Amino acid sequence: MTKKNLFIVALIGFCAVCVSSKSHAQQPGISGEDTTSLRPVTTAVPFAAFTPDARSAALGDAGGALSPDANSVYWGAAKLAQSTKNYGVAVSYTPWLRNITDDMYFTYLSGFIKVGKNQAFGASLMYFDHGKFEARDNRGGFQGEYLSNEFYGSLAYSRKLTDKFSVGLNLKYINSNLGGAAIINGTAMRPGRTVAGDISAFYQSENIDEGTGKGWKMAGALLIQNIGGRVNYGGSETGFIPTNLKLSGAATRHIDQYNKFTFVLDFNKLMVPTPPVRDPANRDIITRGKDPNRGTFAAMFGSFNDAPDGFSEELREFTISTGMEYWYNEAFALRAGYFNEANSKGGRKYFTVGFGARIQNRYGVDFAYLMPQKQGSALANTFRISLVIDMFKKQMDDEPLATEETTQER
Repeated sequence: MTKKNLFIVALIGFCAVCVSSKSHAQQPGISGEDTTSLRPVTTAVPFAAFTPDARSAALGDAGGALSPDANSVYWGAAKLAQSTKNYGVAVSYTPWLRNITDDMYFTYLSGFIKVGKNQAFGASLMYFDHGKFEARDNRGGFQGEYLSNEFYGSLAYSRKLTDKFSVGLNLKYINSNLGGAAIINGTAMRPGRTVAGDISAFYQSENIDEGTGKGWKMAGALLIQNIGGRVNYGGSETGFIPTNLKLSGAATRHIDQYNKFTFVLDFNKLMVPTPPVRDPANRDIITRGKDPNRGTFAAMFGSFNDAPDGFSEELREFTISTGMEYWYNEAFALRAGYFNEANSKGGRKYFTVGFGARIQNRYGVDFAYLMPQKQGSALANTFRISLVIDMFKKQMDDEPLATEETTQER
């Protein structure tokens, strides 16, 4: 069996959980042992929380408080209303799990337009192609070939409430077709579909001397991502989507009119149930933790106090993304970052590097490369590339023509 087939088996295995009458997907181990070493928080449609663009990917997947651009539709629509540009588009491409297969990838397209001084609209499309695979029964019998893919589309709205503070809303439709018409446990699979939304808030302020160009710019952001219904692949069971809480901060130090450094930090926590510890003899009995079978909002707010090991385990469910970006003359950027996840929650740990370039402060390209700490990681050799276009209109309806002094901080 090829590496790709093994990966597809894992995907189908998740769907099997969703169509089985009794789900044991959230168990700590096959024997129900009391341990935190095998208790990651998992969800359906994880691609809905993938970092789509190369700029943030090069900063350890931190981007919630970065300066606004078209990719802000993903990172928090609230930022769009505070963009110094009037409209923009971006497209990104990422070959996925290159050490496993050569035909998996995801691509992201997004854009926005400002309407007046205080509001903006945006849209995005994420498409994740798993490629073609063969479906076989338990005896190895061929059941056909299937194309496996997932996508979501979204529409966003952003509005300024003050000169420094804005809020945003992003509505999504998610479609996940992992197994075609495969039969699992006697149940025919079907695409999983749901709707979801993001709510976000963004604040920024600056104190920069106009003469010397020296000073600081600070920004903070809050995002609750993928609030929505569960996904069903057939049968009676459903899976939580990756509802995520993101707290972000960014600080930009302007050295002079040509040089600046930005430092970013994101904290993330999945707002879905933590797997409980179950009795090894009777899997229906929960010995520690809480029953994960609860409603969407009960699961979201209960996700902060349902870990079997209490508060210490809840803290381990936060991932940390941090990075540093250097810009010269708004034309060339160097980036580096780090992503950290607790070993008991998946153990993803990797460094990131990348660069960016801009022409006339309008047309740009960004590149990111991921370097896992662990040898043999499926994420090894992952790269992203993004093309960005940010433009001024000739004249906004109710504001003067933008000038070079209002050039977007990137």
